[in-house]
Formats: sequence, C-alpha cells, structure tokens
Amino acid sequence: MTMVKYCASCGSNLEVRVIDGEERQACPNCSFVHWGSYSVGVGALVVRDGKMLLVRRAQEPGKGYWTNPGGYIEQHEPIHSTIEREVKEEAGVEARTIGIVAVRDQPRDIHNVYIAFEMEYVSGEPVPDQFEVDGAGFFSPEEIAGMNVAPFTKWLADIAFNGQTGGLEKDDENEPQFRHAGLFKVPTRTSR
Repeated sequence: MTMVKYCASCGSNLEVRVIDGEERQACPNCSFVHWGSYSVGVGALVVRDGKMLLVRRAQEPGKGYWTNPGGYIEQHEPIHSTIEREVKEEAGVEARTIGIVAVRDQPRDIHNVYIAFEMEYVSGEPVPDQFEVDGAGFFSPEEIAGMNVAPFTKWLADIAFNGQTGGLEKDDENEPQFRHAGLFKVPTRTSR
C-alpha cells in the first residue's frame, strides 16, 4: 500500500482503517479515503504498408528500447485524444483512433492500466521529437525481430500484425449523451 500521510481534503494526518475488507488510509476528521494510486497509459499500434510505427526511447524507463508510441493520459483529456497527441508529439505522425485492441493490468504500488489502440495512419513521416524519443520509423515484422524491442512491445506487435482488427470501437453516436466520456464498444455485426 502506498503511504499517503495527509488528507487531500482537510490536511489532517491519515490513519489506517479497514474499509470494504481492505486496509485503507482514511481521514479521522472528514470523509476522505485514499482509495489507491493509479496511472493510465495508452499506446498506439499504427501500421502502414505492412510496417509498424516504433520509436526508440531516449529516457528511462526503457531508454534504448524500441517501443510503440504512447504515454499517460492528462486529467481532462479523453484517452483517444491522448494517444493521437502522443503519436504526433513523439513521432510526427498523424493517426486516427480506430479501437482498443489490448489492455494490460499491472497491479503494484501505483496500479497501472495500459490501453493499446489500433490506429489508422493519416499523414506524416516519422521524425523523433529528440526529447522523449531519439529514433522513429515504420518497421516490418522481420526488421523488428532483429531490433532491441521491449518485450511488451513485441507482444503488441504480434497483435498489430496478426490480431483481428477493430477491437472495441469508438462509439461516436452515443458520446454526446454521456458528456465528457469516451465510449468504446464491441462492434455490432453490421459495423464490421
């Protein structure tokens, strides 16, 4: 359990209490409960002409490894906008979200959920940002096999090259009624 010391609402020292069968940090003076620490990452699977977009990490974690472009969501940014922004920032490529094709759940001190998106290439040639990444390009499965590719990215590349396309698709039709929500659903039989 990550130790948070002070209440985010009133500033009091937190104490450990059993809530919903789990030890949690809670405020003795107000209703605040620290439910845990979480992060949500997103990754892009962009394939053009049988080659997948990869970037080489210039910073830790993963410095020197080739990975798919990605990053962490911003507080008020829809996840599909996050991944489109990350692809543009890291690789100079414009791509459009098609759907969610993989999810990784990594429980640890900061519980990480990673959502991989199938992306449609729109425009641009790969150019690294020279900050987060120092290399970018489209690579074939054969080229990837001989590169220093992160193990998780190898798993995602297999999905990009061999998985069924589409995954959970973006539901633009119903999004307006659920204001500020990004909706993804299993495709209907007629939409494929």
